[in-house]
Amino acid sequence: MKDLQQWAAVHELYKRKINISQIAKQLGMSRNTVKKLLREKEVPRYLRTHYPSKMDVYMDRIIMWRTMSEYDYNGTRIYKELKALGYAGSINPLYRILKNIESNKHEISPKACVRIETPVGDQAQFDWSPYNIMINGRFRVVYCFTMILAASRKKAICFSLTSDSEAIYESIQELFEELGGVTLELLIDNPKSLVIEHNPKSEGEIKYNPEALLIAAHVGTELNACNCYWPRTKGKIEKPYQYIEEQFIKGNTFSSMEDLDIRGKTFIKEWNNEIHGTTKRVPEEFFKNEEIKALRPIPMGRLWIKEASKRVVSNDSYVNINTNKYSVPVKYATKNVVFRIIYGFRIDIYTTTNELILTTEAKDGKFKTITKLEHYKEIAVKASKSIPQIKRDFTTTFKNGEEYLKVAGYLFQQPSHHARKILELTELYQAEDLDKIIRYAIDHGSVDINSIKKLLRDRFFEIVTDSKTNVLSTKTSDEMGLTRDCGYYEKQQEVTRL
Repeated sequence: MKDLQQWAAVHELYKRKINISQIAKQLGMSRNTVKKLLREKEVPRYLRTHYPSKMDVYMDRIIMWRTMSEYDYNGTRIYKELKALGYAGSINPLYRILKNIESNKHEISPKACVRIETPVGDQAQFDWSPYNIMINGRFRVVYCFTMILAASRKKAICFSLTSDSEAIYESIQELFEELGGVTLELLIDNPKSLVIEHNPKSEGEIKYNPEALLIAAHVGTELNACNCYWPRTKGKIEKPYQYIEEQFIKGNTFSSMEDLDIRGKTFIKEWNNEIHGTTKRVPEEFFKNEEIKALRPIPMGRLWIKEASKRVVSNDSYVNINTNKYSVPVKYATKNVVFRIIYGFRIDIYTTTNELILTTEAKDGKFKTITKLEHYKEIAVKASKSIPQIKRDFTTTFKNGEEYLKVAGYLFQQPSHHARKILELTELYQAEDLDKIIRYAIDHGSVDINSIKKLLRDRFFEIVTDSKTNVLSTKTSDEMGLTRDCGYYEKQQEVTRL
């Protein structure tokens, strides 16, 4: 290092037109040394001094014993042979020599590998990766489960808030369904939920998780664990995660886990219709034209390792799950049901005979009530019995509602009674048609419910089919040229209902 610094300093000063005497004085060296360094045009390099070793005389024999197939001696055996030849040193220099011999043997990079392409229908690869995603206004750790058909490169995806064994087993079944068939083998990683023991230094068999083997048997595939600490074994499934993060996850927010799952599946569907960089083919077309014919059929139904949780539906048709209440169709009120929480966010509710009732997303927080009005349609009240609510519903439903209530208020002690009965008629008639009848009733002072029903029975078509109801209502039958009696409209109404 010192020689390098001196050489650089001398040449730098000489470039500045400083004479040799001044350079020697400034750097504290003799003039001859300055001249010597100026004659050296290349940068001086440090050369390690080689000191002879006691092993040098045995080098040819060591290489022969280590590299020749008929010998292939290990270190201790070579050391034993050297001692027999008179070597008196320790074994450490020998190990250094053997290390150099081994490194020279490996001229090919340890990262070098051979790409393996499997026939159609043979292999699918499965894995998952965590992402930090904005869900409903807050960041959550979400696990992205993916599966790829090794031949066609068709991919499937789903998301979960958990990565436990239940989520893994469920995703394997779901992703095979998404792909449209089952391969002969499924290449997997080595988590405890799938692989119990996989020792690469042992000649023993890989020990798979018994529950994972049950899932594989149900699906109709065979598990194949990849080499430990060597992700390239399943490189086809490893590579897409970067693309998913860059092209789908980054910059996007999602209103719910279901929203994320739906949009993720749409993203993968579009990706499957793009040309693959390796195969130079469109995965979806490759799949439809070739691979689908080689896949096994999807099994009927899912296999669940753990039993579903039991609940009794309340009288008001709610199921209580983790302190939150979720409505179900009213026909299941007071009955026994079972449920499962899938992927940590999706609730599936079943009958005791495993008939799916509904799927809903679990609510964040506690003690919340989630109600869907369509679940109560069969017992829904036709019209409210609350007077303020009747008036609100009546004026909201009918354009002439407010005027009707005002007129009825002068004629009846309880105008809300007649308004409620009219609201009940919306089950049989369109609100727009009833509104025309109400208009006609107001104009003719016949606003009680019995008069309204008589108009519906006798003059329904006459009133609702004329776009100018007010003008029509002031005309008599003779002015309109009508000679039919009321029985005609009753017959027409019966025909219409049939």
